[in-house]
Amino acid sequence: MKSEPAPSRTSKRDTQPERGDVTRQKLLSAAIDVFGRHGFEGATTRALVNAAGVNLQAIPYYFGGKEGLYIAAAEHIASLIAQRVEGPRDRARARLAVAAERGVPIGADEARSLLADILQAMGELFIRSESEAWARFLIREQMQPTEAFVRVYGGTMRPLLEIAQKLIGLILVEDPSSEHVRLRTLSLLGGVMVFRVAHAAAMTQLGWTSIGSREVDIIRALARELVASIGRQGER
Repeated sequence: MKSEPAPSRTSKRDTQPERGDVTRQKLLSAAIDVFGRHGFEGATTRALVNAAGVNLQAIPYYFGGKEGLYIAAAEHIASLIAQRVEGPRDRARARLAVAAERGVPIGADEARSLLADILQAMGELFIRSESEAWARFLIREQMQPTEAFVRVYGGTMRPLLEIAQKLIGLILVEDPSSEHVRLRTLSLLGGVMVFRVAHAAAMTQLGWTSIGSREVDIIRALARELVASIGRQGER
């Protein structure tokens, strides 16, 4: 007689990593929110595990302690931001690489198009409600930088800024590493990030009560307008 398979033990082993991933994800999501609201010092381990709905031993088990969780939360934010902008970022990076290899520079119009795609992605990212918790966490790091800032900046923001600088340098026919180009890059990104870092002021000034498809289209159009204005008024 053919014996029946015994799936229970295999199934149990197979689901253990999945349960671990779920617990880890719960802690990361809770940590971003709790650390963002209360800061590293103000966020207790009890508050963190309560927000995540896990037991107290989960933090040392998965992250080695509160500091490890804080760093992991920063890296998680960096990863989420990178995922949202990787399409236009990687297209621009690949095009710049091809241009450098062939020794044929990208024209200003193409540079503007690539840059506008990146800025639109950034704008759409920072008007999403999910970015609210990220912003609270990152704004604290901007005010008092720690190792978490180094992880976010080095892993996500610096590569993105460097690509944007190269494209703006091409548009202005300037050295991408010049102070002027770096300033223009920061001010350009600030033009769309204001919808998150100064959300209440932006919504009040515009008379918006919510952000729907109409508002998204307006912000996308703004991103292209901001890029189109670079170098169009005799800027050197």
